[in-house]
Amino acid sequence: MRWRRKRGASEQAIGITKGGRNSKIHGLVDKLCRPWVLILTPGNTADCTVGPACVSLLDGIAELLGDKAYDSNSFRKSPRKDDIKPVIPGRSNRKKRIRHDKQAYKDRNVIERCYCRLKDFRRIATRYDKLARNYFSALCLVAAVAFWL
Repeated sequence: MRWRRKRGASEQAIGITKGGRNSKIHGLVDKLCRPWVLILTPGNTADCTVGPACVSLLDGIAELLGDKAYDSNSFRKSPRKDDIKPVIPGRSNRKKRIRHDKQAYKDRNVIERCYCRLKDFRRIATRYDKLARNYFSALCLVAAVAFWL
């Protein structure tokens, strides 16, 4: 019997969103803007569902800075099990307000600067590659060239 490979947009990390068909890059970055973990998902995947997978790939994290997309009760509990302090502001539609360290949250621009540096390369910004493995390998190559060499 011959096994068939999986096909389709979801297998190629392409999801349909308001802006069209796209994909998301999730990552963990240190204070020097260097990416340590990169994960590629379809654009219609919720950030709070991918967050635990990102955090579990790296040890030694003291604080986890994230934007409002990572605000969920289950995601807030998972880093605390590993003694990681989550610094994530609450969404505006929460019934109970969530307190966060505003001074520490000001350092979250580090990840935005990392993404902007990665997207300086046109191949990453526009996603010319159809296959997820080709796009992700180009993303890893650009990260190595831009931050580690």
